[in-house]
Amino acid sequence: MKIAVIGQSLFGQEVYCHLREEGHEVVGVFTVPDKDGKADPLGLKADKDGVPVFKFPRWRARGQALPNVVATYQALGAELNVLPFCSQFIPMEIISAPRHGSIIYHPSLLPRHRGASAINWTLIHGDKKGGFTIFWADDGLDTGDLLLQKECEILPDDTVSTLYSRFLFPEGVKGMVQAVKLIAEGRAPRLPQPEDGATYEGIQKKETAQINWDQPAEAIHNWIRGNDKVPGAWTEACGQKLTFFSSTLNTEGLVPEGETLPIPGAHRPGVVTGAGLILFGNDDRMLLVKSIQLEDGKMIPASQLFRGADSTGLELTEEDLVTAEAVRGAWKRILPNVVEVEDSTDFFKSGAASLDVVRLVEEVKELCDGLELENEDIYMATTFGDFMQLLVRKMRGDNKESQCVIDHVEKTVNKLTLRMPHQLFIGGAFVDAEGAKTYETINPTDGSVICQVSLAQVSDVDKAVAAAKDAFEHGLWGKISARDRGRLLYRLADLLEQQQEELATIEALDAGAVYTLALKTHVGMSIQTFRYFAGWCDKIQGATIPINQARPNRNLTMTRKEPIGVCGIVIPWNYPLMMLSWKMAACLAAGNTVVIKPAQVTPLTALKFAELTLKAGIPKGVINVLPGSGSVVGQRLSDHPDVRKIAFTGSTEVGKRIMKSCALSNVKKVSLELGGKSPLIIFADCDLRKAVQMGMSSVFFNKGENCIAAGRLFVEDSIHDQFVQRVVEEVGKMKIGSPLDRDTSHGPQNHQAHLQKLVEYCQRGVKEGATLVCGGNQVPRPGFFFEPTVFTDVEDHMFIAREESFGPVMIISRFASGDVDAVLSRANATEFGLASGVFTRDISKALYVSDKLEAGTVFVNTYNKTDVAAPFGGFKQSGFGKDLGEAALNEYLRVKTVTFEY
Repeated sequence: MKIAVIGQSLFGQEVYCHLREEGHEVVGVFTVPDKDGKADPLGLKADKDGVPVFKFPRWRARGQALPNVVATYQALGAELNVLPFCSQFIPMEIISAPRHGSIIYHPSLLPRHRGASAINWTLIHGDKKGGFTIFWADDGLDTGDLLLQKECEILPDDTVSTLYSRFLFPEGVKGMVQAVKLIAEGRAPRLPQPEDGATYEGIQKKETAQINWDQPAEAIHNWIRGNDKVPGAWTEACGQKLTFFSSTLNTEGLVPEGETLPIPGAHRPGVVTGAGLILFGNDDRMLLVKSIQLEDGKMIPASQLFRGADSTGLELTEEDLVTAEAVRGAWKRILPNVVEVEDSTDFFKSGAASLDVVRLVEEVKELCDGLELENEDIYMATTFGDFMQLLVRKMRGDNKESQCVIDHVEKTVNKLTLRMPHQLFIGGAFVDAEGAKTYETINPTDGSVICQVSLAQVSDVDKAVAAAKDAFEHGLWGKISARDRGRLLYRLADLLEQQQEELATIEALDAGAVYTLALKTHVGMSIQTFRYFAGWCDKIQGATIPINQARPNRNLTMTRKEPIGVCGIVIPWNYPLMMLSWKMAACLAAGNTVVIKPAQVTPLTALKFAELTLKAGIPKGVINVLPGSGSVVGQRLSDHPDVRKIAFTGSTEVGKRIMKSCALSNVKKVSLELGGKSPLIIFADCDLRKAVQMGMSSVFFNKGENCIAAGRLFVEDSIHDQFVQRVVEEVGKMKIGSPLDRDTSHGPQNHQAHLQKLVEYCQRGVKEGATLVCGGNQVPRPGFFFEPTVFTDVEDHMFIAREESFGPVMIISRFASGDVDAVLSRANATEFGLASGVFTRDISKALYVSDKLEAGTVFVNTYNKTDVAAPFGGFKQSGFGKDLGEAALNEYLRVKTVTFEY
C-alpha cells in the first residue's frame, strides 16, 4: 500500500523502517520541526532514504485545516495514514482522506487511560495489566474503533522507561506492522470502543507530580514509578524540592537505621541508609528510593543525600585528557547550540533529552573501547566535569560504589607482575576465613611456598551459601533478562581473554601446567566455554504439549525450564580454571548462583577469576569461591539444606560419599565426573604414524593428569613391537623442565603426594611382572618431576591394568590379530567408562567398535579432541551427567509443567 507516516521519535522511525521492509511504499513522512538544530529520528531516516519529509509546525489555524498543508498531503496519494506516535493535532481533512483512513498507536488498553500520559497513569493506578491499542482514528480523543490490542503483565518495579523498553516499544512496532498487514489483506476489524471502564487523565506535569503522603506505601511507590523519569515525583524536604526515582517495594532484609529525613506531611520521617532512602506509607509499610534529584538538577544516589559533594577529583593523565577531548566533541555534536562545552556545562540544561542519553551512551562505547555506561550514569553526572570524573573512574575500574578492596600477593614471574588474591570470596568481597585460618599453596616446580591462602571453615560455607541464596532470591541476577545475563558472561569471557597470559602463568606456578599448554587449553578453552554458554542464555526454552482435552473445555500444557537455585561445585586440581569454567559457565547461563570449592592444592586461578567477575559486573553473591579441604568445605556443601545441586569432578570413592550426603540432606540434584581407565585400541590397519602421535598425546598430555587419559593401550600383535619402538623414541625426545620454558613439553606433577603415588604405582607394576621399558622414577631435580613411563607385557589381572595412574604412565597390552570381539571384551572389563578410542582405517570396524565400547566418549583416529559444544561425561562408575554442550544446561535446570484450562 501507499502509506503516509505521521509522527516522530525512534518508535516512529522503527515503524517506518519495518513497513518499508514489508514492501509498502511510504509516499511521505510528516514529522515535527527540528528542535535546537536537531532533526527528529524519523525525519532523519526518511530523508536519508530519499522519502519526502514535511515538517509543518502546525496543521490548522483557528480550528480550520491549512489549505496548503492539505494540498501538499493530498498530492502524495496515500491510501493509509499510519500514526505511530504523534504529538501534533491532525485535522479530520487529513485523517479521513485516504481510502483506508488512519490508524493510531496508543500505549494503554483502551478505553482505559485515554489521553497523553497513558503509560504514567497505568503505573500510577497500580494496574496489573498494561499494553497498547491500535485504533481507527476519529474526531474524538482516543475514542476510535479498536483494530488490535496486546497486553502484558506490569512488574512490581516497572517504570515508564522499563515498561516502554520491555514491551510497549518492541511489541508496539510489531503491532503496527501487523495492523497494516491486516488492512492490506482486508481482514482488519473495527470494534466499537466500550464506554464502560473508560478513563481519561490529564497530562502529567511537574507541578502536579507532588507526592501525597497520606496513602499506603504501595500507592506512593506507584506514584513515584509512574512519574519516573518524567516529570518526576517530588516533595519538599531539606528546604528544597527533592525528586525521587527508582522506587521499589522490595525491602526484605532492610533495617530502617540511619540518618532521618523529616518530610512535611509524611506519616514518618524517611531514613537514609546504605541501600537508599527508606520511606513510609500511612500503613507503616516501607518503600525504598535509590536515586534523588536535587533542586539544582543534580542526580545523586539516595544513600549519599547527607554526605555532601565529593571534592576529591581524580587527576587526569595525558591519555585521559585525550579521551576527554574526544568526549567533549561528542557533547558538541549532541548539543549543537552550545558554543563551547566547559566543565560546568550541564547536559540536560543545555537541551539534551532522553534520546540524547542513549546517543551519549553509544558515543562513549565507541570512543572508549567498548566501555558500557548505564543511562543512570548520565543522570548522576550531568555536568561535563562530573561526567569525565565518572568516566575515568570506570575506565580505571575504580567505581566508588562497588569498589572491592583486594589484598593481592604480588610476584614477578614470566616477565609479568602477577597480582593474586588469596582470601575467600564471599558475597562480592575478599575476606579472611573464620579464625583467620590459612594454609600454604606450593609451587610444584621447586617445592617453594607461593603464598598463604585462606582456609575455609564450616561457618564460611554457611556465609557463602547465604550470600548465594540471597543473590538468587532477591538480587539483580534473578531480575535481569536472560540476554543481559548472557551479556555479562560475554564480558567475563573478554576479561579472561585480556588476562590470559597472567592466568596461564598462575596455572604454571600453582599447578605445574606447561605455560604454552595452559595458554591454549587451560585458559583458552575456559574462554571458549564462557562464550559458548553466554550464547545459550536467551535460548533456554520450554515446549507446548498437546494433551487430552477436558471437553467441552480445552487445555494447554507448556513446560518451563527454570534455574535450580544455589549450586555447589567441587573441582579437581588437574585443570583448575578449565574445570571451573566447564561447570560454572553452564550453571550461570541457566540462571543459578554458585559456591565453588577449588582443589585445595590449586586455588589461585579460581580466586583470580573471582576478581575478574567483579570487573565484569557479575552481581554480588552470584559467585562465591572457598579454598579449603574436601572433608570440610565439600562435605558441608553436600550436607547444606539450601544447596540444591552438587556438581563434582574427582575420585569415584569421594563421588559415592557425595551422592549419599546429597540424598540424606535434601535429595539434591547431582552430577558426577569420576575416575577413568580409558581403553585405546590400535588395530594393525591404522595410520601408524598418527597412532603413535595420538597415543603419546592420549597418555602424556598435561603430564598425564588428564581425566580421559588412555589408561590402557591395546595394540594388535602384528604391529605391537614397532609401535612400542616408535613410542620409546618419541619419549626420548620429550623435554622435561620448567613449565614456563617455551620448549618444555613435560612439567612437574601437581603435588608431592601425587608424585609419591606414581612412584608406588610403577613399583607395583614391576613387582607384578610387567615390563618397564622406560621411566618409572622421580626426576633427580628440585620439584615434583616424574619421568614419562612406558610399561609393556601388561596382563589383565595386574593392578596397573585395572587402576588409573593419573600420571605420565603408558600401559600397553597386546591382543591377537583379527580378534576384535576379544579385545572389546577386555577393554570393557572395567567399572569405569569415561572415554575410549580406536585407530583403524576400516570405517566398518570403527563404527562397530565405537558402538560396542562402553564409554561416554569414543575417539576414532584421534584423541583428547573435546569441544565446548560436545557433551562430556561418563558411564558406569565414571559418573553421570554432562559437562559442555547443550546437554550440560539440563544439569542446572528444572522443568516445570503448567497446564491451563479455558
